[in-house]
This record gives sequence, structure tokens and C-alpha cells, in this order.
Amino acid sequence: MPHMVTMGNGQSQSIQEMLGCIERYNPDHLKTLEAYVEEQAKNNTYDLEANLAVLKLYQFNPHMLNHEITYTILLKCLTNLPHTDFVMAKCLLLPQQMKDETVQTIIELADILERTDFVLFWQRADVNKSLFRHITGFHDSIRKFVCHVIGITFQTIRRDLLKELLGGIEDSTLDKWVKQNGWKNQGNLVMIASQDEKIKTKNITEKIEFDNLGGLMAQCL
Repeated sequence: MPHMVTMGNGQSQSIQEMLGCIERYNPDHLKTLEAYVEEQAKNNTYDLEANLAVLKLYQFNPHMLNHEITYTILLKCLTNLPHTDFVMAKCLLLPQQMKDETVQTIIELADILERTDFVLFWQRADVNKSLFRHITGFHDSIRKFVCHVIGITFQTIRRDLLKELLGGIEDSTLDKWVKQNGWKNQGNLVMIASQDEKIKTKNITEKIEFDNLGGLMAQCL
């Protein structure tokens, strides 16, 4: 009898057990896995392995393809930037998925984020906001990625620019992000960090054998 994935409190554990064996390729589990994807969107959780398993099952069973689930998986991958989850998911898409207009929109959003053109991203996100309504915490997950990029790029940044990069947020919301990242307000500026503090010196010791040194010196004569 095939191992069945159960729902409820033990759902995640049961799914992990299924993904660890040949049952991950059983199309009978697809509906359960799709429901798990929807649960991740609702509860702001994330399981990359399960989501990739769904896309793999679509490859094996194209007649069972669900475009809505595909959108959710791709958008959840974006919430885990800067990790390369989106690239892995994109590699598993079928030709009909790649031709889908909404998939192309999501890929465009991913490309914009990769280029760190955050102002443009928020503009496009606003136009396509219906895409994200069912994904709890989507905007804050993107803001977390924006903060990551800012943290490794800037020493100081203007408050108005930081607000814009984070999606045109209010001052009170900005202060929460500043505090959360350990940054400091300094008037119209936000002190991110001293890049000098991030640079760690490393002593490099090279050992050259005498025989090798002798040969090298002989070549120089």
C-alpha cells in the first residue's frame, strides 16, 4: 500500500517522509502537495523541497498542471531571496508554463529584483498587486531582501531614499526596519554600518621549499 500523506498537525512531517522516498513521484499525492503550497502562502511558511516536488510532478504529468499553484510556488521562491530558489523552480517549468503571461510577469519581477532596481519593482508590484494578495508576508519578505542588499552596499543612506527602496513606507514603519536591522537614525540619514568593520584582514603564509626556490632563482639568471 502506498504511503499516504496525512493532513493536520503532522502534515509537514508526513510530507517530509513522503519526499524522502519513491512516493514523491506518485501523482496521487499531488493534490495534497498543492494544498500544502496553499497552506504555506496562507501561514507564511516555506518548504522549498515540497514545492519543487510539485513542479517535478507537473513535468511527469502535464495534464495535471495547475497554473495558480505554479504562480504561488514562484512567488514564494521570491520571498526567500537572496537564495537561488527561484532559479531552481524556473528550471523545472514546462514550456506551457513558461508561455503563461502571469509566469512571465513573475519572471520579470524576479529579474528586476536581481538587478536590485527596487523602485521599479515596487511600481510593477503595485500594478500586479492582485498576484500577492493570498501570500501572507510577501511584501515584508521582499523588504527583508532589500535590507540585506542595503546592508552590504551602503554605509549611510538618506531616509527618504530608504523609504522609497522599501516600497514608499511610512516613517513609523521605516523606524521599525531600522531598529530591526540594528541601524541608527542620524537626522535625515540612516547609519547602516562602517564598511571598514566588515573587512577582516587575513594573514596569508606561503611555504616555498628550498629546492623549488633554487630552481626559480636559476631561471632568473
